[in-house]
Amino acid sequence: MKNTEDTRSVENEGHEATAAVMPGMAYEFALPVRRRGLDARTDREAVAAWLARFIDSPNTLANSRRESERLLLWAEFEAGKSLAALSHEDMVRFRLFLADPKPADRWVMKSKRKLPRDHPAWRPFSGSLSPASIHLSQSIINSMLSWFVEAGYLHSNPLVLSRRRSFQTKSKVARFLDAESWDAVKRTVSAMPEDTPKARATKARLRWLFTLLFLCGLRISEAAAGRMGEFHHETNSDGTALWWLSVTGKGGKTRLVPASAELMDELASYRTSLNLPPIPVEGETTPLLLALNGDAKTAEPLTRAAIHHLVKALFATAAQHVEATGGPEERAKKLRAASAHWLRHTAGSLMAKSADLSHVRDTLGHASLTTTNIYLHSEDAQRHRSITTALKLVWNNPDSRTNMG
Repeated sequence: MKNTEDTRSVENEGHEATAAVMPGMAYEFALPVRRRGLDARTDREAVAAWLARFIDSPNTLANSRRESERLLLWAEFEAGKSLAALSHEDMVRFRLFLADPKPADRWVMKSKRKLPRDHPAWRPFSGSLSPASIHLSQSIINSMLSWFVEAGYLHSNPLVLSRRRSFQTKSKVARFLDAESWDAVKRTVSAMPEDTPKARATKARLRWLFTLLFLCGLRISEAAAGRMGEFHHETNSDGTALWWLSVTGKGGKTRLVPASAELMDELASYRTSLNLPPIPVEGETTPLLLALNGDAKTAEPLTRAAIHHLVKALFATAAQHVEATGGPEERAKKLRAASAHWLRHTAGSLMAKSADLSHVRDTLGHASLTTTNIYLHSEDAQRHRSITTALKLVWNNPDSRTNMG
């Protein structure tokens, strides 16, 4: 996919900040339409302005950029049209294209290794999209086109007429892991080798990664940006210590996630494997998850992409183990489809079974966190007990069913 950005510059200097969100994009359709809220004169500038709204939400930005880029590239190279010229029939064709992007040599990467966007072998797809991924893509594109209509950049949203029943409803794919799937994951981690220092470090980090994402219900971006010094404790009225993890989520909003005794034990084990004291000090800058490149004082934090890769690889290995032991094909298929965000959904589903929904909301960051004060202290203690009781992982017993009964 040739990069022509060097010959297609953004003429208006006022667009430099938003254009920087999407380097390497190769389309500059000019659009002579009325405009109310945008100064954009090309599709590229309009999409860059839309993406700039998500600059504080890395996950949303990454997903939105990927899907908008795919549409713009398809519109230029396959349809030969601007966004304003796309019709209902075009959007139907685009949906079919997502399920089978052809020609493959133009659209699908041959390398399984993630390539930079300016690499000659980079392509927008790694393969055909699943129904769930197509649903996500259509939702993102619909949101973008509707925003363009509202801003006066487009006269209408061509996707509205293409919305099928499957698009209007939630995906049928259940994005959480059942008890048996979790058992397979825990057995896979527990069976990892420990015969070399690197193998032990790899296993310790992976076990902590799954513990952190599950017991805290974190997003990938939150885990990648977190620091161990964001763990802190306070003394409950009965003299016991309540541990919390301060998490900065979407929109820069901070929330407190209850840290169970099990989580703190796993943290201590991971830190011990790094030759660190078992318990972090408040304000410590050690990343929650470290790359295996040096000691804990110099190692870089794991990136969002690295976390995603590690989780997907572990799920794929667990699926292989299910198949090798004669497990159900559907379970192996589900494990291969799973991603890090499934851990968050799984945690939320389990918490909702027995914890107060307002506690679940505050823990997952679905609403802004109300500042804790002395009058709410007893309510926070109740939330801590509610969440840590509802959510257990029990690594030492892979067949424990992770309190999913």
